[in-house]
Amino acid sequence: MNPYLVICGMAVVTLLPRLLPAALIDRLPMSPRVERFLRLIPYTAMTALIVPGVVKVDPEQPLAGIIGAAVAVVISLIRPKPIYAICGAVLSAMAVMALL
Repeated sequence: MNPYLVICGMAVVTLLPRLLPAALIDRLPMSPRVERFLRLIPYTAMTALIVPGVVKVDPEQPLAGIIGAAVAVVISLIRPKPIYAICGAVLSAMAVMALL
């Protein structure tokens, strides 16, 4: 069997389940509860990215993880886009680790 054909087939099979919901989501009626749930997904993803870093922070510098998490919370309260909180947490943790 041709490996390129297999790769193309796997790409199509992977792409369709991701593409179809994105294309059809605007046509489906959603309740306010479902819309709110979908709006909160980026924040849950941000939490999933930051919490393991706080828990597994360098044992010699636990303050870096705590400050990074605190900065992420504060920034997410000020700016609703998760990228700002993620960048702020990473940069503040790096600054603390560099200064200590």
